Amino acid sequence: MRVTKRLSAVPAIFLACLSLSGCTSSSGPDSLLTGLPSRETTSSVAQPARPVPAAAVPAAPVPVADMGGAAPQPAPPQEVLAWAGAVPTPQAFTPAAGATTTPLPAERPVALQMPAAPQPRTKAPSRSQIYAHRFRDAKPINFGSVSPRKLAVHGVDVSRWQGDIDWEKLRTQGANFAYIKATDGGDHLDPMFRTNWRAAKQAGMKRGAYHFFYWCRTAGEQADWFIRNVPKEADALPPVIDVEYNGESACKRRISRAKVLEKIQVFADKLERHYGQRPIIYTAPDFYRDNLKGEFLDYPFWLRSVAAHPSKIYAGRKWLFWQYSGSGLSHGVEGKIDLNAFHGSEDDWHDWVAGRST
Repeated sequence: MRVTKRLSAVPAIFLACLSLSGCTSSSGPDSLLTGLPSRETTSSVAQPARPVPAAAVPAAPVPVADMGGAAPQPAPPQEVLAWAGAVPTPQAFTPAAGATTTPLPAERPVALQMPAAPQPRTKAPSRSQIYAHRFRDAKPINFGSVSPRKLAVHGVDVSRWQGDIDWEKLRTQGANFAYIKATDGGDHLDPMFRTNWRAAKQAGMKRGAYHFFYWCRTAGEQADWFIRNVPKEADALPPVIDVEYNGESACKRRISRAKVLEKIQVFADKLERHYGQRPIIYTAPDFYRDNLKGEFLDYPFWLRSVAAHPSKIYAGRKWLFWQYSGSGLSHGVEGKIDLNAFHGSEDDWHDWVAGRST
């Protein structure tokens, strides 16, 4: 429909000004920039033939503007948690004015088993039931007199490749603890992490989360990604950093030993400050030989050794967990599963768990 009536000069100028003012945008060019995703596609556990659904990562919540009125009283800082990739706003990771971060101790006692000034307890904490080892193995190894079966407390580690797990049944088979794959690199979340994390707890199992480290990403961004996706819970086991070589990774870089140690330290320090627990280092024989022998002596280690006792492969290294099989079989899970054992008695286990609470 055409307008045949001529507009006068003043209204026309007025309308033009309104039109120009309406085109102003509050968002600048920076708001259009997003980070490029990693090309990493690996998993630390072998991939089965069946497809696995991918997990959608929800967008970060939009902050609500402050309302007018009287100034509120300052409130204690709140711990912000994100599930399944929900990334908090950058302000969530910026210390408030005047705030200070907790420094790391100069002397690093192994495992930080007890707080410096533990609070008195009104009653002894309840102890979870320990189930006897009932696992089988598709490729059994004769460890002789140092068989892992002689250790009292066994557990598993799982990822998306184990599919749907019957956690109640798995626990009664001897899985007294579970380490659950959470994150890879700086932008990958295991799509089964949230489900496994909740279901393991509901089954009464002690559980912790682990991160598979990428050598082509900075340690700081990987630590931030883990923190955004793994809740800080008082009953969780210490976080684990999985450091090893991986031929399946898109990152083929072999960095120097000095750089490896630097990256691990940065990642571990950030996690220790956040969770209040010293991370556990998981590794394999070849990576340990090239990078970790004689290092991180004040950290707990989780050692992979599927053909011999850890004392023969990692001479002189104290260890907390031993991964003794990658071909375990158990009711409650389809296919193979990694089997692990805690280094100590049942009483040692209960004491360690009680001392690790945040």
